[in-house]
Amino acid sequence: MPQKTLLLVTVGSPPSALVNGLQDPLATHLGVSTVVSRMALSSPAYAFNKDRSQYHCNAIMRRLGTVLDDAPQDLVMGVTDADLFEPDSPFIFGQADRESKVAVMSLFRLRQGAEGETLRRRVQVEAVHQAGHLIGLSYCEDSRCVMFFPQSPQDIDRKSLGPCNVCRNELNRLNR
Repeated sequence: MPQKTLLLVTVGSPPSALVNGLQDPLATHLGVSTVVSRMALSSPAYAFNKDRSQYHCNAIMRRLGTVLDDAPQDLVMGVTDADLFEPDSPFIFGQADRESKVAVMSLFRLRQGAEGETLRRRVQVEAVHQAGHLIGLSYCEDSRCVMFFPQSPQDIDRKSLGPCNVCRNELNRLNR
């Protein structure tokens, strides 16, 4: 199976150093070739919910999906500094939809109590997690696996940057 390619698109103004720093972990841990788009989407005012003071991830994902129409990449992931939600959750770190080949992740909650290397690692772990969903991996019960469902930034701190053996085997099966 040919290697998947992922287009990273900034939504709003997340730090470019954090976005550019995602390419190596995605290639190393998932075998995903990554391109950082020169095109950025503006701040997602269209997705803002004034009652929650947060941004609805599905609205952002719909907008990101249109980017794939004109891109040679297979998948797209938006990286934003906006606080994301979906209706049944108080917040989310990110969301991926395998069918539409679109994901979005937020730095907002990852910043809590973190800067420098800790923040960089959290962002990388979340990016690998969301890209893992895009290429077919499901949640994992191993709290150290990158595919574990985190409830807090501290859960992300405990996770590895790569998949556990069970998820790695699944990844190898998916790549056949």
